[in-house]
Amino acid sequence: MEVAQETLTAPKQTAIIEMTGSQAVLDALIHEGVDTIFGYPGGAIMPIYDALYDYNDKLNHILVRHEQGGIHAGQGYARTSGKVGVVFATSGPGATNLVTGLADAQIDSTPLVCITGQVFAHLLGTDAFQETDVINITTPITKWNYQVTDAREIPEVLAKAFYIAKSGRPGPVLIDITKNAQVQKFEYKGYKQCDHIRSYRPKPIVRSQYIQQAAELINSAKKPFVIWGQGVILGGAEEEFKAFIEKGGIPSAWTILGAGAIPTDHNLNVGMLGMHGNYGPNVLTNECDVLIAIGMRFDDRVTGRLDKYAKQAKVIHLDIDPAEIDKNVKATVPVWGDCKETLPMLTELIQQKSYPEWLEKFKEHTRQEVEAVIEKELNPATDEMTMGEVIKELNVLTKGDAVIVTDVGQHQMVACRYATLNKTRSNVTSGGLGTMGFALPAAIGAKFGAQHRDVIAVIGDGGFQMTLQELGTIMQTGIDIKIIILNNSFLGMVRQWQELFNERRYSFVDIQSPDFVALAAAYGIPGKAVKERKDLKSSLKEMMDSKGSFLLEVAVTKENNVFPMVPQGCSVAEIRLK
Repeated sequence: MEVAQETLTAPKQTAIIEMTGSQAVLDALIHEGVDTIFGYPGGAIMPIYDALYDYNDKLNHILVRHEQGGIHAGQGYARTSGKVGVVFATSGPGATNLVTGLADAQIDSTPLVCITGQVFAHLLGTDAFQETDVINITTPITKWNYQVTDAREIPEVLAKAFYIAKSGRPGPVLIDITKNAQVQKFEYKGYKQCDHIRSYRPKPIVRSQYIQQAAELINSAKKPFVIWGQGVILGGAEEEFKAFIEKGGIPSAWTILGAGAIPTDHNLNVGMLGMHGNYGPNVLTNECDVLIAIGMRFDDRVTGRLDKYAKQAKVIHLDIDPAEIDKNVKATVPVWGDCKETLPMLTELIQQKSYPEWLEKFKEHTRQEVEAVIEKELNPATDEMTMGEVIKELNVLTKGDAVIVTDVGQHQMVACRYATLNKTRSNVTSGGLGTMGFALPAAIGAKFGAQHRDVIAVIGDGGFQMTLQELGTIMQTGIDIKIIILNNSFLGMVRQWQELFNERRYSFVDIQSPDFVALAAAYGIPGKAVKERKDLKSSLKEMMDSKGSFLLEVAVTKENNVFPMVPQGCSVAEIRLK
């Protein structure tokens, strides 16, 4: 009997090609689905920029006017697109100019991969021209950082960088690449995305017993209250969150970074938490019997004085980052895990309920706030315009569908309080770090991340002057952004504190500004200044109808204060209406 001989086939050989480190960087970006890079070239990153010359058809590079503008643009892109923002900068001052944005992204959980050039490896530690120890400088403000000195490391290191930046609780990653590694040629065996790193667990194991305990607390509650943060948006859990609160019938309030996860006019959305949040959510935090915190970190601007915060309540804390649980507020039941996974488990176990009397308490507090604060802000009886009425008129035009990007200060609190948001990823602001100068570059990135949406930057006269050079980026790219400067000729939030707590000792808060409309015109951007109420509506419409970018400066009352307000060192229940 003959036995057929087995035909032996040689295993396929993986194609090996020679590539420089710089080319490997760009190939990695393409494999990670990157379409936009924000950056500024320089000597130590020049090889990557030279390689980029041949990748223009695959990667869109946006030349910013300052590295801080680049990283804020990367943040805006990440916040609206849900993807990882990518930023290039050179060594020394280029790298150090990223520091503010890295700190901002770290505290606000924004996924970034920043790639910096570095001097040749043999010069490290010699104080070479434009050398700084960017790794040690940025270690406290990045989720991970790493210095590459050999081109062969680049594919694996960048795969790890993207995985770390976007997995679990997102954050910024910085990869510093020496110039010799950028020009070095090596045998490139292809790019493999990373999906696992030993000792790194981006999502904690969900413990079913805690889900059960949480459900039991919620089902027995008489006055449950949900407070949610950006974790709902970062987890893509908007629908799961909506199903949870609707089944439970639970009044829910948001931190500024959580805004937009459910529409502003949802019947269970009772408003904004925090120092300048709504009256009801703050006061009733100290009356609820079960407090359910979802994807938020109990920041001091939300809690006020911790020793007087929700002491009567059982606290359920859902968070993907175990380090946040029990950090500021002790949880009765800790629910570790991704809320996109844990919320449906919890929703299945809770009872269908409603709390009409409890919800009516929030409405009653809203009525008090409308009478004491909101009506005067949105419909002022004085001749001078308020920030709030500008946002009210803007809502009419946007119908709640625009992306609103805010800087930091009074205008930020007013916009967050009064802007109508019907869609998720609509509120882009600097939350934890409070970075003035954030809005203009972040709006550029936000538009590239959501090109089909209207993007409106609402900025104060102080913050605008910190990064106004990015008007040059708008000019060069031709991108369509609407810019509203709410000009009160003051550093308004600092002035408010000096008025309320320093006996009106206005110390260096009176700020003079250039002719913003003429400045915009110098960059080829049309604009208009509004000083009288009769021109406001038509000017806002002209701005929204314009093709391309437009700058609208609105002169608002100089000494208007943002209320309600929880004074520093006070309990949230001590919030002031005036």
